[in-house]
Amino acid sequence: MEEYVLRTYGLTKKYGNKIVLNNVNLGIKKGDIYGFIGPNGAGKTTAMKAILDLVTPSEGAIELFGMPRTSGSLNRVGSLIEAPGLYTACTAYENMKRFSIICGGTDEDIRFYLRMVGLEGVGNKKVGAFSLGMKQRLGIAIALLGNPELLILDEPVNGLDPMGMRDVRDIIQFINKERGVTFFISSHLLGELEKISNVYGIINCGMLLEEITAEELEARCGFNVVVKCSEPEKALSVLKEKFSIENITVDNNTLTIPADPALSAKINTELVTSGVMVSELGINRISYEEYLLNRMGMLNVGSGVGQYA
Repeated sequence: MEEYVLRTYGLTKKYGNKIVLNNVNLGIKKGDIYGFIGPNGAGKTTAMKAILDLVTPSEGAIELFGMPRTSGSLNRVGSLIEAPGLYTACTAYENMKRFSIICGGTDEDIRFYLRMVGLEGVGNKKVGAFSLGMKQRLGIAIALLGNPELLILDEPVNGLDPMGMRDVRDIIQFINKERGVTFFISSHLLGELEKISNVYGIINCGMLLEEITAEELEARCGFNVVVKCSEPEKALSVLKEKFSIENITVDNNTLTIPADPALSAKINTELVTSGVMVSELGINRISYEEYLLNRMGMLNVGSGVGQYA
């Protein structure tokens, strides 16, 4: 039986008449890097704050490590919500030392985590002079104090340059693999989450639309053979009979056929043999981004991808 480190049941948050979270049922298993993906304003941060007892849910229940959430179980969780709250006039070590009083952690732990996030060599440099990426790495190091089993990170790469994004990504993967820490990471940047996540939760307008593993997402974002022909209804009938292919879509004179590209030549041959004139045949693939945008009902809204990213 797989072990869940976090589950929510009917998690709902209302502010007056506005529903920010609507009956959210999350399930994060031990060892996951769970990517919580959705546009800005989807409810990601509110969900994380509710789990961490930073906001009070209007309805629902929260379990941590198989038990109802308590202050004791929250001690097994580290977090970085929005921007890290740092003492800018202090060094990285001094920041860690201050937070260790609250979160626990020895000098050995502090130096280990600073080394892990690549900040052991910054010496007496004050945090106020750090780059955004350095501050984010320090925030993660602070969240690791107390050796949490679950780490909740809200938009950890937001505003970072490509090198900063890569650094944070490498840190997450290292901690997950070497320390066995489970991650719950929110982002509106699919390109970053897909590099590290093994499971996704898709959220929009406060509703969890789907939980899907990386393998399931890969399978659903398969190839299509696209055929433009003279008699689409006849072509549809031929393809169903000869290939037993389901979920073929027809738009005017174009058929989109979910099939291995290797079948394209046979598809063309069968259609032509059956008297269907094929004017165009090509291959396309549904991208992860298209799939997620389609699930959120955003694919044909405004500028589409631009709105999402």
